[in-house]
Amino acid sequence: MRAIKIKPMRWTVEDLEGLPDNGNRYEIIDGALHMTRAPHVDHQDVAGAIYSELRVWSKQSGLGRAAFAPGVIFSSTDAVIPDVVWASHEKANLLLDESGHFTGAPEIVIEVLPQSPKDKERDKKTKLKLYSNQGVLEYWIFEHRELSLVEVYRREAGQLVKTMTLNGADTLTSPILPGFSCSVVALFE
Repeated sequence: MRAIKIKPMRWTVEDLEGLPDNGNRYEIIDGALHMTRAPHVDHQDVAGAIYSELRVWSKQSGLGRAAFAPGVIFSSTDAVIPDVVWASHEKANLLLDESGHFTGAPEIVIEVLPQSPKDKERDKKTKLKLYSNQGVLEYWIFEHRELSLVEVYRREAGQLVKTMTLNGADTLTSPILPGFSCSVVALFE
């Protein structure tokens, strides 16, 4: 008897429309569906702090905009909800669809690591690879549970590579955001 090989289902953005609106976050990466619960309030505090810093700087500089937990749809089989993104006005005007979702890579994507080891692994490996392949210029990963630190990945030779780890009295800056600086410790208070 011949074995039948069953292909795993590939989820698409259209499939998300049929999922329940129950407070869970649904993301699709390479056609695989990922579900997480609503983040812990401490997670939201850190995401809110960096969003606030980027929003204030963006309004003062006039160079772009920060978005809190936006949908980013790279393709029908790659759609995620990062904690925060930053995009220049030029890029935002090109990428935002009528529903307010980004349809391509913003310049900076920020994730605050969740509690679950499986979800942490996804943010540190799977999403890093996705963001790298899609052309994100910087990826900031905030670890707020065990250590108060920020890993900064920047595009070098076509890939996102870790360029620094910040903590304590360090200051977060970016060549993409001229004049932006923020104390790392302030983001975790």
